[in-house]
Amino acid sequence: MKQLRIRTLIGLFLAAGVLSWAGARLWDSLGELPSVPLAAPIVLGVIAAVLLATALSIRSRLRAQRERRPGAKGVDPMMAARALVFGQASALVAALVTGVYGGAGVFLLSLLEVPARRDQAIYAGFAVLAGAAVIAAALFLERVCKLPEDGDGDDDEVGAAA
Repeated sequence: MKQLRIRTLIGLFLAAGVLSWAGARLWDSLGELPSVPLAAPIVLGVIAAVLLATALSIRSRLRAQRERRPGAKGVDPMMAARALVFGQASALVAALVTGVYGGAGVFLLSLLEVPARRDQAIYAGFAVLAGAAVIAAALFLERVCKLPEDGDGDDDEVGAAA
C-alpha cells in the first residue's frame, strides 16, 4: 500500500476550496446560499476520534507484542490493513470536505454583519478544524501501521501491520 502524500491532500484541499469559494459567490449572486450544517464539524470530529482511538489501540497492542508481555493480544494484519484503508480514505475525503467548507467560510467572511451568515462562517471554521484533525489522525494511523522494513529505523512507532 502506498503512503499518502501531503501534496495530494493539500492539492485536493486547495482545488475544493477555490471551487467552493467560486461556487458560493455564483450561488449567492443567483439567490440564497445554502447553509453550512451544524453537524459537519461534529461528524468530522467523531471520525477524527475514531481514527485516533484506532491508532492508539493498534500502537499499544504492537508495543505489548514487541515487549513480549504475557497475554498480549497481537494485531491481525487484515484488521490493520482495513484500519489503514479507512484512515487513508478518510484523509482524502476530509481534504475535499475541508476545502469545501474552507472556501465557503472564506466567502462568508464578507457577510459577517448578517447574524445568520456569521453563524455559518463559525460552523465552516469549526468544520475546517475538525477536517484537519481527521487528516492528522489518519496520518498518525498510517504511521502506526507502517511495516518495520518500510520505516527509517524508528522502531518505537513502527508497527507490523499492513
